[in-house]
Amino acid sequence: MKLIVAIAAAVPFACTARAQSPAWGQCGGQGWSGSTTCVSGYTCTYSNPYYSQCLPGVGPTTVPSTTKPTTTIPNPTTSTSSGPIPTGSQIRTVQDPVYHFYLQNSGGIPVLGPEASSGRFTLGSTISLNNASGSKLYLNIDNSGTQSYKSLTFGSTATTTNWGLEGDTIITTSPRQLNFIACPTNASTIYNVYLQQGNDAPAGKTCTLVTLHLPCLC
Repeated sequence: MKLIVAIAAAVPFACTARAQSPAWGQCGGQGWSGSTTCVSGYTCTYSNPYYSQCLPGVGPTTVPSTTKPTTTIPNPTTSTSSGPIPTGSQIRTVQDPVYHFYLQNSGGIPVLGPEASSGRFTLGSTISLNNASGSKLYLNIDNSGTQSYKSLTFGSTATTTNWGLEGDTIITTSPRQLNFIACPTNASTIYNVYLQQGNDAPAGKTCTLVTLHLPCLC
């Protein structure tokens, strides 16, 4: 009788032991129907949505969630680009306070501003601004008025045909001029730019004498 009692007492213990996953054994994952707890000294550790394993360590013995994480896959047909980048050269300044500011179109007006919005130009005896659409605007000098600083403009036709290059420096060839002035606007990253033929400057503006260049050719 005593032997029977001893065997009966051992049965619950054996069942409890079998209810736990062994060391290094599987203890969870999608489709797993076995034990989700580990023997003493081992922790059920998440590996991926399909497999959790009893690894050495002390910690919770319940299986972490096996819900498959959601992965967002970019749509390969979607582009963040607003259009093709126009071909051509950038035109930049190399003097403070507009060091490496770039010539560009701001509402139809040539200005100096950040490289990110830099215009792309084709240079010869004319200078054309190349738009992403394939259209062009021409950089012209407004010679009206008596002041020595002359506004730069964009137009659909080229009225200034005496642009040229000396090395990487933009000049006018007849007469030869290479000086421009950069004058601040209400926006700290935008400067108005004028061809300078003398010493005048817009009233109330502290302007800086600058030259215009292609990107470094060195």
